[in-house]
Amino acid sequence: MQKSSESIYTLQFALVCLSSFLFSASFNMLIPELPAYLTAMGGAHYKGLIIALFTLTAGFSRPFSGKLTDTIGRVPVMAVGSMVCFVCGFLYPVLTTVAGFLLLRLVHGFSTGFKPTATAAYVADLVPVHRWGEAMGVHGVCFSTGLAIGPAIGSLITDHFSIDVLFYSSSLFALMSIVILANMKETLPDQQKFKFSLLKISRKDIIEWRVIPATVIIFMSYISYGAILTVISDWSGHLGTSNKGLFFMVFTITSLLIRFVAGKASDQYGRIVILKISLALLAVAMLWVGFAASSFSLMAASALYGIATGMLSPTATAWTVDLSDPEHRGKAMATMYIALEAGIGFGALLAGWLFISDISMIPVIFYCCSGVTLLALLYLQYGYKVKKLV
Repeated sequence: MQKSSESIYTLQFALVCLSSFLFSASFNMLIPELPAYLTAMGGAHYKGLIIALFTLTAGFSRPFSGKLTDTIGRVPVMAVGSMVCFVCGFLYPVLTTVAGFLLLRLVHGFSTGFKPTATAAYVADLVPVHRWGEAMGVHGVCFSTGLAIGPAIGSLITDHFSIDVLFYSSSLFALMSIVILANMKETLPDQQKFKFSLLKISRKDIIEWRVIPATVIIFMSYISYGAILTVISDWSGHLGTSNKGLFFMVFTITSLLIRFVAGKASDQYGRIVILKISLALLAVAMLWVGFAASSFSLMAASALYGIATGMLSPTATAWTVDLSDPEHRGKAMATMYIALEAGIGFGALLAGWLFISDISMIPVIFYCCSGVTLLALLYLQYGYKVKKLV
């Protein structure tokens, strides 16, 4: 699609950013409260599945969302993702058994399987090629602001009202995201009408092989995020932090601040350079989280983690777009998010398996995350170079 303007700051870009903010707040406001909610139902041993099941269906749905993004359009696929969040918020108070809750987490995962895939393709359609990194950074600011505000709002609502009110609030945020999508113009030139045959997925629809180098980095770096989502509430409480969402707020604020310059820097200095710096910082941050002995130390580690992820996320996304074929941009974004969710899911399962309510195991979890991040850095330094020479 021809870009009509060199500026990224258009009405359509603003709308997609606002929709992403509301969407991310919708599902992330639940995260700090779900471990205690599941424990109260008698499902303490299934804490690792809170995130793992969510990411499982998100990853499973990616080939479908990628294909539909490249056929029926970006906006309809984004709308499906927000609609799933809207419906799930009303179902949590109804499905009050452990089995029902875990089933709903599977269904809820479809939301992130659809909306971010189409959104990334939509953003890439809107902006000039040489400003992809900057655009991904600015969009990431909005998405991450939702991630940051969501947990804090979620804990506040639960403390002052009830967990059921929290679930309904999640639905309200998703509904507002859908309303915004209704005012967005489609960017796919040759849009097709939906037909059920489009849901037939072949092997060639699953992976965009051009973007594998980027997905390797994304998978390994997001293992740490899966671990954080699973055990950081318990670790924060152990170190004396009363608000379970504070860790998320601190790391997202620093992530927001660095995103304003990180994406632009990757446009100027190259993706690989920025990725190497971010991976090194991420490895240090994970060690720091594990070694933290006070709430202040943990929040400082959270700030460094935010800087690392704020540099890594827009750069890795822009690199994925760089490597992709424009005609299969939806599939490329889907491949990237499959790797992202696989990393989060693996990290969540690993953390849940090692933790099982033994607080002394949490540092070990983060030491392992640091080691995996260093392996990603080694791949970028040596493995990727070898791959390019073959």
